[in-house]
Amino acid sequence: MIATEAAAEGINLQFCSLVVNYDMPWNPQRIEQRIGRCHRYGQNFDVVVINFLNKANAADVRVYELLDQKFQLFNGVFGASDEVLGAIGNGVDFEKRIAQIYQLCRSPKEIKEAFDALQEKLQEQISDKMLKARTTLLENFDESVKQKLRSDLAETRYNLNQFEQTLWQLSRSYFADQADFNDADHSFIVHTFVDNGIVNWRRGSSTKYKMVGSEHRRITTLADDVRPYRIGDPLAQYMLTGLKTAPVPISEITLDYSSSPLNVALIKQLVGQSGWLTVEQLTIESFEKEDVLLHACITDKGEIVPPDIAEYMLRLPGSDCTDAINRVRPEIAASLAVVISAQRAEITTANAERNNKFFEEEMEKLDNWAEDVKGGLEKELRDLDAEIKLRKSESKKTSRLDEKVRLQRLIKDLEKRRSEKRLNLYQAQDDVDLKKEELLSKVEAMLAQKIEQTKLITFHWRIV
Repeated sequence: MIATEAAAEGINLQFCSLVVNYDMPWNPQRIEQRIGRCHRYGQNFDVVVINFLNKANAADVRVYELLDQKFQLFNGVFGASDEVLGAIGNGVDFEKRIAQIYQLCRSPKEIKEAFDALQEKLQEQISDKMLKARTTLLENFDESVKQKLRSDLAETRYNLNQFEQTLWQLSRSYFADQADFNDADHSFIVHTFVDNGIVNWRRGSSTKYKMVGSEHRRITTLADDVRPYRIGDPLAQYMLTGLKTAPVPISEITLDYSSSPLNVALIKQLVGQSGWLTVEQLTIESFEKEDVLLHACITDKGEIVPPDIAEYMLRLPGSDCTDAINRVRPEIAASLAVVISAQRAEITTANAERNNKFFEEEMEKLDNWAEDVKGGLEKELRDLDAEIKLRKSESKKTSRLDEKVRLQRLIKDLEKRRSEKRLNLYQAQDDVDLKKEELLSKVEAMLAQKIEQTKLITFHWRIV
């Protein structure tokens, strides 16, 4: 769709994922509105924004630099533009300042000086408000809220997502005696470890590893002597294999919330209490293989701890304080089993609903494709019928024999093309039927969910 500025508001284009700005409005709010037509609720893909820029115009170049680098309008991963735009109000004053520069400045030097002054003023205003907002966030919200809020790109370049944080903590514990860890930049140096299939990157010398958040691997350059550390690295795979095969007896573990950086309100309420926690792995094989961890937690008073809080509890530092416990009391085991069973039912139901949605979407795609192919071929057939009828009429009207022969030859060619189109139409219908049969066969094979459930760990906890 090609539209004027009027399309920047009031229409929903979440089914589109490409925005082309042929011009660059001076008001950043207007650009945000344009992008928001596509980058909105219901969008299933990354939205690509293409900007046309006149590089020969120094003022246009500086306007784009402000919009891109200071207002971060075209970097939507972390959503930083929301905070920046909030700091400058509705953008009208900024637009007036840009217009004033265009009107008063003539030479590239004047344009540069004016934009430098504007950029410096905006930077102070933006930085002050964002600093206050971040301080409020970090001091007052608990961990579950902070995980859902967006962060500033400059400060999260080396931050890790929850999956990567888990890998880091596991590595820190597993290789504690074989490596020196630096939590500040998520790096560690391996000195000695048993080979056991691990390829030592530089044999005879220490190896330095560094974790980089998955969102920033493309923009982060590591030194030549630093090896990137991620889940696929042989060292990480060696660790995971060892952890999965290691026996885990039922034991009592003290979880240290007071020294943990986590700030979870519901865990704070459990300080001084004790109870039981179990984790099981649920594997579902249907359209796709899905692995899910089930968490069940109960206090010694019989109160059920929500599964998401139990998951946070596993991120607390802990210490094994007693010898292994022989078994869990039957009434405790029964309570934990009820929680696990409820989670399993919820997850299997959600899996079935996703499969149902996938099937409906695939059938709809096939039907739409069939309609498109059929409609296109039928239109071509109608056009050929009309042209054949026209040529036959011309042949009857002409009195010249050579012209009649030419027209009849043309009619014969058109009729041959029409026959081919009819064959194509039948073939297209057969192709659709074949694809539908393949989809139905696949669905029938996956109707019975293959479910496997494995107990991973059960322990008695105490939070201090």
